Amino acid sequence: MFSRDIGIDLGTANVLIYVKGRGVVLDEPSVVAIDTQSGRALEVGESARRMVGRTPGNIVAIRPLKDGVIADFEVTETMLRYFLNKINVKGFLAKPRILICTPTNITSVEKKAIKEAAEKSGGKQVFLEEEPKVAAIGAGMDIFQPSGNMVVDIGGGTTDVAVLSMGDIVTASSIKMAGDKFDYEILNHIKKKYKLLIGERTAEEIKVNVATVFPGARKEEIDIRGRDMVSGLPRTITVGSEEVQGALEESVAHLIQAAKSVLEKTPPELSADIIDKGIILTGGGALLHGIDQLFAEELKVPVLVAEEPMQCVAKGTGLMLEHIDKIAKRKLI
Repeated sequence: MFSRDIGIDLGTANVLIYVKGRGVVLDEPSVVAIDTQSGRALEVGESARRMVGRTPGNIVAIRPLKDGVIADFEVTETMLRYFLNKINVKGFLAKPRILICTPTNITSVEKKAIKEAAEKSGGKQVFLEEEPKVAAIGAGMDIFQPSGNMVVDIGGGTTDVAVLSMGDIVTASSIKMAGDKFDYEILNHIKKKYKLLIGERTAEEIKVNVATVFPGARKEEIDIRGRDMVSGLPRTITVGSEEVQGALEESVAHLIQAAKSVLEKTPPELSADIIDKGIILTGGGALLHGIDQLFAEELKVPVLVAEEPMQCVAKGTGLMLEHIDKIAKRKLI
């Protein structure tokens, strides 16, 4: 049994794993539930996510990645090892080669941590690639031609904006403003306006079911339950699309600003290509209602949401694995 090459989208919110010849085989939340008394990991992934905000004192649900980088090394390693065992890719003797993605502006120390975690979890050789580049490939863009392509990858912890040409990044920016921050803004808005405490999962439900970031694009309502900060008792309120749009306005403005600054630094020839082809949105944040309309209006270029935006990075690692031997030669320093 020979080992397989695998690609990992190690995200702040989700981990996706692509196995050469099998496609995306795993898509689970980046959460580990740990017993604080014994230090043992009890659950990983989806089953651990269900415990968030619902655990007794001795069990904590940890998200080991923050803003696209490793915040807790040991827990990340535990999580990766669990996922790799789950998909059962280790050969009889050989370990898999792993291609893993990182945000564009992380430090060499952060890169080393990601590489080390993957090696310790059972990777033979580990290659790192920049996330927007991989997302663009996964979204079906041909970035290897001498023409400009622009991608905005909105994940859980970071948003990466990049202009690519000739198979590489020409200009890029990575900001710590993404899906998690949107949840936090919603949670905060409810707390301030209604004096009601809600959990992260409820905030995410609001984001998915009623939120929009484009004025007037959606008119829906949702009933949510939380704890009244004054009486301490459970209470139900109704939240509508319009007020959520107001709560998210400032955060989304940061994304627009990041895209504008990347466009401002882009050579004019490539800018002309982007006007023709438009900008592609990838990552879970691309599913935020109205975000494509808002980008199109603010940047004055066509904006398209990639097909299955959550899977673009994982699929991109798959396509890059086809050329892993070339990558391996290039990286042998």
